[in-house]
Amino acid sequence: MVGAIDDVVGAGRWQRRGGYGSFPIRFPSEADPGDAGWHIDGSFEVNDDAPPWNYGVNFRSHGRALLVLLLYSDVGVDDAPTRIRVGSHRDVAPALLEFGEGGTPFTNAVPQRVLEASGPVVDAVGEAGDAYLCHPFLVHSASWPHRGSQPRFMGQPAIFHAAASDGFDYGRADPSPCELAVRDVLTEPA
Repeated sequence: MVGAIDDVVGAGRWQRRGGYGSFPIRFPSEADPGDAGWHIDGSFEVNDDAPPWNYGVNFRSHGRALLVLLLYSDVGVDDAPTRIRVGSHRDVAPALLEFGEGGTPFTNAVPQRVLEASGPVVDAVGEAGDAYLCHPFLVHSASWPHRGSQPRFMGQPAIFHAAASDGFDYGRADPSPCELAVRDVLTEPA
């Protein structure tokens, strides 16, 4: 997986730290889990006194270099897979410009119209060990119900920008695919 991350973020431009990230687990159930809304993930702590879920995001994706969805179990369409809005990172990036370098809490970052925009939705399905390497601005959601027969295990290992970086640099001479993916939709000078 290291080589693939190098390919999309840039060799030497990322680091893994802080353990293995979160582990969203779903058990077979028809009940709404209460967390199946469309969202992007936060990238950096808003302040040191904030609860652990109070993370921010800015248009450079300060902190988070990549969203990784790592399947620890086989996941089929009946197993409550993560839903992904294809291409949504290109709608999110310009919405973040108004917050500047300081960013905003991720729960306020993206207007509802962008989160729920029409467009193709795919399910993150596959075999245990498969990984989805996604742009950090990609809109995604938990799904339900889980009508499969086994629990679904997934991890989200933390992939951060290199320590010396403030996030994506859209003006660099050798941009990464993650930078190129949104650079042309940003109106802010790099």
